[in-house]
Amino acid sequence: MTTQLTGAEIIIRALQEEGVEHVFGYPGGSVLNIYDALCAQDKVRHILVRHEQAAAHAADAYSRSSGKVGVCLVTSGPGATNAVTGIATAYMDSSPMVIISGQVSTPYIGQDAFQECDTVGITRPCVKHNFLVKDVEQLAVTIKKAFYLAKTGRPGPVLIDIPKDVTQAMAEYAYPKTISMRSYSPVIKAHLGQIKKAMQLLQKAERPVVYIGGGVVLANAAEKLTQLVRELGFPCTQTLMGLGGFPGNDPLSTGLLGMHGTYESNMAMHHCDVLLAIGARFDDRVIGNVLHFIGPPDRKIIHVDIDPSSISKRVQVDIPIVGDVGDVVQEMLNILSASPKTNNMEALEKWWQQINEWRAKDCLKYDIKSEKIKPQYVVEKLYQLTEGKAIITTDVGQHQMWAAQYYKFDKSRRWITSGGLGTMGFGLPAAIGSRMANPDKDVICITGEASIQMCIQELATCAQYRLPIKIINLNNGYMGMVRQWQELFYGSRYSESYFDTLPNFVTLAESFGHIGIRVDDPADVENTLKEALKQKDRLVFLDVHTDPKANVFPMVPGGKGLTEMVLFDAP
Repeated sequence: MTTQLTGAEIIIRALQEEGVEHVFGYPGGSVLNIYDALCAQDKVRHILVRHEQAAAHAADAYSRSSGKVGVCLVTSGPGATNAVTGIATAYMDSSPMVIISGQVSTPYIGQDAFQECDTVGITRPCVKHNFLVKDVEQLAVTIKKAFYLAKTGRPGPVLIDIPKDVTQAMAEYAYPKTISMRSYSPVIKAHLGQIKKAMQLLQKAERPVVYIGGGVVLANAAEKLTQLVRELGFPCTQTLMGLGGFPGNDPLSTGLLGMHGTYESNMAMHHCDVLLAIGARFDDRVIGNVLHFIGPPDRKIIHVDIDPSSISKRVQVDIPIVGDVGDVVQEMLNILSASPKTNNMEALEKWWQQINEWRAKDCLKYDIKSEKIKPQYVVEKLYQLTEGKAIITTDVGQHQMWAAQYYKFDKSRRWITSGGLGTMGFGLPAAIGSRMANPDKDVICITGEASIQMCIQELATCAQYRLPIKIINLNNGYMGMVRQWQELFYGSRYSESYFDTLPNFVTLAESFGHIGIRVDDPADVENTLKEALKQKDRLVFLDVHTDPKANVFPMVPGGKGLTEMVLFDAP
C-alpha cells in the first residue's frame, strides 16, 4: 500500500528518517504548510528563534557541538536573506547544515511576487550546494541528497528552496535508504604510498611541528591524532578552529597559532624543518604574509585534507595527502606500530630546548596588579572553575581571542566560534544550539558589549525554552578589536569605535526574566563566577566591566610574518 503525503508532510517525515531532533526556525507565509505538518508530530522539535540569522547560527552550533547535521527553517524573501549571514558563517567553517527555505509558489517565481527573492542565486557563493525543488516527486530524494552532501567530504551548508505549492502538492512517499551522485564522489581513502612517504619524512625530522586545523575536529579524529602526536613526541600547535583537536593542557601543545597565537607556536611554525598540516588550510590569519612564510630552505610540508582544492592553494606543499583525516592518522599509527622509531632523538631534544626558550618569554603575561578587571583574568578564572569541561561559545573580537588563549580545551567540540567569517552576533544563538544539543553540559557564552547587541533578542528564546546559559559580557565600552587596531595602526584615532550609549545589561537581562549581575571589582570576579555557575536552572548574564585599554597580545600585524609579532610590554 502506497502512502500519499503532502510535500510538507514529506519534509517532516524525511527529517525524522534522518534522525533530526531539533529544527531552529521562524515561520512565514511560504512555509506555513511545513509548520502545520510540524505541529502534527512530536519527533522533531522546533525551536522558535527571534531572528532568522539566529536560526542559522543555532543550527550551526548544534552541529559543531554534537557532530550531527544542524537544520534550520526559514520563510521566503527576508526570511532567507536574514539567514544568509549564518549560512555564510557555516560555509566558511565547513559546518554541516541543511537549510530549508520557503519560496513563493512556482507560477509566481520571477514575477517579483510578495516576499520573493532569488534564494538559490543569493546563496550560491556561500553554500556547498543548493536546490530549487519545483516537483513534489523530487522532494524526498532532494532532501536525502542535501544531508549526504552536507556531511560527507568537506562538510558544509546545503540549502533546499521549496515553493509553497510544492509543499501543498501530494506524492507517494518513498525515502531512499542510500544515495549516490555521479557528479560527487569525495575521496575518503588516501593513497597509502603518500602516507608512507610522509612517515619516512617525519621520522627523519629534526625540527618537526604538527599543525592542527578544524578538519581534525570535523572528522572526529582528535583522539587518534593525540595518540599519534604523543607517540612521536612532537610539538603541536592548533589554529583557532583546531582548538580541542589536541589537549591544550598537554606539555606537547605550544598553544594557539597565528595572528594572536603564542610566541612559541609561531616561531616553531616558521623555523621547523618538517611541518605536518592536518585538516588546516594555511589561511591568512594563521600564516601571516605568505611570502614571509616560505621559511627555511630545508623545510618540507606534508598536508592532509579531505578537500583537494585546499592543498597547495596558498602554500606549495611537498607531500599532499587527500583523504579523511581520521583514516590517514590511523594509517600513520599503523605504520608507526609496525616499524621501530627512527627519530633523531638528540636533534629532537635540542628542538624542544629551543621551543622552551621561546616559551620562557611568557607571551601571554598581562598586568595582574591592575585596579581594573583584566579580561584575561576573567577567562583564566572561568577555566579553573569549570575545569575546562564547559562548552564555550563566543562572538568575535578581543574577547574571542582571550578565550582562545586562556581557556585550555582538552577535548574537541567544546569550542564553538566563528573563525572564517568572523561573525559578531554568533555567540548567543550558538549557545542556544549548543545547549539544545548538550542539555547536560554547562554552556557559556563569552562575548563583548558590541557583539552581544547584534542578536540580543535571543534572550527571549532562552527564556521560552528555559535555557540556563551563562553569558559573560567582557564590557570595555568599545568595539575592542577595532579600538586596538586604531590605537596601534591609526594613531589612536578612535573613529566610531566608542560606545557612549550602552544599555543597562543587568536590567535588560532581568526584563527577559533572567538573572543579571554587574561586576566592577577584580576581587569580586571569582565569587561571582562561582555563584553564576551554581545557577543550574537560570540564565545568568554577567556584565563584567573590564579595563578599556586592554589589548590582545601577541599580535602579528597585517602584512607581517609570523616572526614579526608585537608582544605585551609590561609597565
